[in-house]
Amino acid sequence: MQRLTSGGGWKAILYTLRQALRVGPWRLWRAIRAKNACKTCALGMGGQKGGMRNEAGHWPEVCKKSLQAMVADMQKGLEPSFFARYSIEQLRGLSPRELEWCGRISQPLIARPGDTNYRPIEWDEALDQVANQLRATSQASFFYASGRSSTEAGFLLQLFARLFGTNYVNNCSFYCHQASGVGLGQSLGTSTATVTLDDVENTDFFMLIGGNPASNHPRFMRTLMNIRRSGGEVIVVNPLREIGLVNFSVPSDPWSLLFGSPIASLYVQPHIGGDIAFLMGVAKHLIELGATDRDFIDRSTTSYADFETAVRSSSWEALETALGVSRSMMVETASRYARAKTAVFGWTMGITHHLNGVENVRAIVNLALMRGMVGRPRAGLLPIRGHSNVQAMGSVGVTPALKQAILENLERHLGVMLPRSPGLDTMGCMKAADAGRMKTAFCLGGNLFGSNPDTAFARRAISQLEQVTYLSTTLNTTHAHGTARETIILPVLARDEEPQPTIQESMFNFVRFSDGGPKRQPNARSETSIITELARRVLRERSPVDWTRLGRLCHVREMIAAVVPGWEQLARSEANKQEFTIPGRIFHAPVFPTSDGKAHFKTLTVAARGEGLRLMTIRSEGQFNTVVYEEEDIYRGQERRDVILMNREDIARLGLIVNQPITVRSSVGVMSPVLVREFDIRAGNVAMYLPEANVLVPTDVDPESKTPAFKSVAVSLEPLRRTTLPLMNP
Repeated sequence: MQRLTSGGGWKAILYTLRQALRVGPWRLWRAIRAKNACKTCALGMGGQKGGMRNEAGHWPEVCKKSLQAMVADMQKGLEPSFFARYSIEQLRGLSPRELEWCGRISQPLIARPGDTNYRPIEWDEALDQVANQLRATSQASFFYASGRSSTEAGFLLQLFARLFGTNYVNNCSFYCHQASGVGLGQSLGTSTATVTLDDVENTDFFMLIGGNPASNHPRFMRTLMNIRRSGGEVIVVNPLREIGLVNFSVPSDPWSLLFGSPIASLYVQPHIGGDIAFLMGVAKHLIELGATDRDFIDRSTTSYADFETAVRSSSWEALETALGVSRSMMVETASRYARAKTAVFGWTMGITHHLNGVENVRAIVNLALMRGMVGRPRAGLLPIRGHSNVQAMGSVGVTPALKQAILENLERHLGVMLPRSPGLDTMGCMKAADAGRMKTAFCLGGNLFGSNPDTAFARRAISQLEQVTYLSTTLNTTHAHGTARETIILPVLARDEEPQPTIQESMFNFVRFSDGGPKRQPNARSETSIITELARRVLRERSPVDWTRLGRLCHVREMIAAVVPGWEQLARSEANKQEFTIPGRIFHAPVFPTSDGKAHFKTLTVAARGEGLRLMTIRSEGQFNTVVYEEEDIYRGQERRDVILMNREDIARLGLIVNQPITVRSSVGVMSPVLVREFDIRAGNVAMYLPEANVLVPTDVDPESKTPAFKSVAVSLEPLRRTTLPLMNP
């Protein structure tokens, strides 16, 4: 497959036209123009300003990810005969893409012990099954939420769980950006971005670390284009040289569409796991240049002296070895940063998917603090989150431990004592299930099986449960592989089908109202209606809240405004759906919500690089999180997903050839056959697509964030006898 020379461009426009023809141009146009927040990444778009418009009012704001999600939701419903024809075992033979495009789930489904197929079940019977199981296993049940659900659904879920008597509540961020929240919290007292979209648009310097927004957040490329156009710097730090981060043709900008736009002004390709070494090298040269902001450091931070001592004592040779990049590259980066009047640092899961993910985040914060680039306009920190509403899940308490203020406010508001027993993160719940200590799981969206490391472990853990319930719009690998003794699937409405307005929070702390819209699947229900009905059936007369009343989401938003600090404005926004930025989260002055009001430097050490190849799992241009829409990855020139991307030096050193089938082994799994593909990646490192490559990822987690190391897996390669494989039929 021919590799492109630029991201975006006419191919993106042609793709849009093909998708429009697939579901009907006028039908798709009306859907994406409706007043609903975008369903995909957390950059945020839509809401009350109208579809394809961001908080700054710019139009058109749309990308392939938005269209893919919308078209998937516009599929026809699955007929009952589908599940009669396809057994669960046959579903396991389908790829993630094939499962996604089977159609919308249109009726409740159940697979009881001994069943080989899912079969339809009436709503009332399904809800009774779930309620009865929960009542029987109150101390052995966990509740999981994805970032695609509404804020109201997330709040109701955690409220139900805690009134039910458990803190076994968590969300998908534990497998993505939890390290960002923990690291930012330790350093600054916050867990979210410190900047607005306007800050990023107008900064002098943007460092993008461990991410590929050209594929995963395409609309963000317009922001990076604007930084370069205004004379600013965009420094990209990524082991893979991604073509979309080198040059991108923004479809909504005529000049960029015709001629392309340079993105990276400097491209750094470190070893996987070399981030702290790189950031310390940049810090080391900043100190040598005398380019630190001593007034800011002395007035607004703590622990700088210890940090500076550690940086000065680190040798350039040790940093180069751990990083795989020359001293001159670190020096050049530091020099460009030193010249910038303002700077924003953004990162994605290339930073958080490590056993030291929290330390990686704190290393980024250290570098920003050295020049006072936190606590002023047009400067700060930006965790670039994946799912459109994942940040809100943390904001409203879909976490193992409620923030103290929310806990106290909820107890006062409801007049009850909530459980104080320790909760469990996502991996903690999975390991408890594997050990037989969990009996029931309730999953609000997501792909619990497909997002877990160590596929064999994930399958085994879920299979130990007596019952698992999934609230889903379409099929994914969880429904095929993540089955318990009894598995129930409840069909839910998409965001733009909700019968009542809902709210979503972007990675910029901006809260949007989505209007909802007409049902596409007559027998599907809203997530909030399912949760309130289950809570009514499970809690019965002992509930301190009227769940029927909370079925009206305006009352849910009233409760959120009353108990979640910073969300008080939500009560005032109800009448006119006024959208807002959550106060107290944007740092335009150097005052921080820590115990002493100061930001805290963290002294870090550079770990020695291990021997052998290091694997990072990646997403393709044709997928969103674990949802695979297309087999092709057009930006990387790959027509299939069962490949391993390698540096040509490693291919030659190991005696391999391009397209040779090999076996990839890790400490927990094997993947075979896999085709060797040459790519511009730092030698000593390889990349493979998730969720397929999750079979190779161990269940070890960062001790602070509880996030698995999806992007730092030791692997070995073994050649197979055959030298070619037939192309997979996508």
